[in-house]
Amino acid sequence: MDTAALKERILGLVPEATLVENKQFLTFVIPAAKMHDLALKLKYEADLAFDYLFCQSGVDMVKTLQVVYHLESTTLIHQLELKVETADRENPVFDTVCDIWMTAEFHEREIFDLMGIRFNNHPDLRRLFLDEEWKGYPLRKDYVDEVNIVEL
Repeated sequence: MDTAALKERILGLVPEATLVENKQFLTFVIPAAKMHDLALKLKYEADLAFDYLFCQSGVDMVKTLQVVYHLESTTLIHQLELKVETADRENPVFDTVCDIWMTAEFHEREIFDLMGIRFNNHPDLRRLFLDEEWKGYPLRKDYVDEVNIVEL
């Protein structure tokens, strides 16, 4: 499927999606409530077949927190980037996709640990790198480290 056809297909599945200019990937911002259903269709519909989640990241955009998903179909050879976002910095929550792509289980734990974003229905959402007593989320732009005086 070429980029134009993939664009139309995604917008047909989620008309509320916003296309974002990106030179490397076809990129959409998806309403968070639609992400899990879209992910199921992306993986299991034969003309899409996105069988590989090769990267999942948390991003602090100052006003919003985002989760970015990079997907690939290893059989149809096409790629896609999806983003979900929330302005709720106190309780950022999205639905897990680790029931669809198992690699998300590790990525979501990392995002939770370093960004403070929680994932509904994740089977083992706990800290991955930092101690349970750690306060704050070091990859957020508003994080202050009083001990090491890290400021950007």
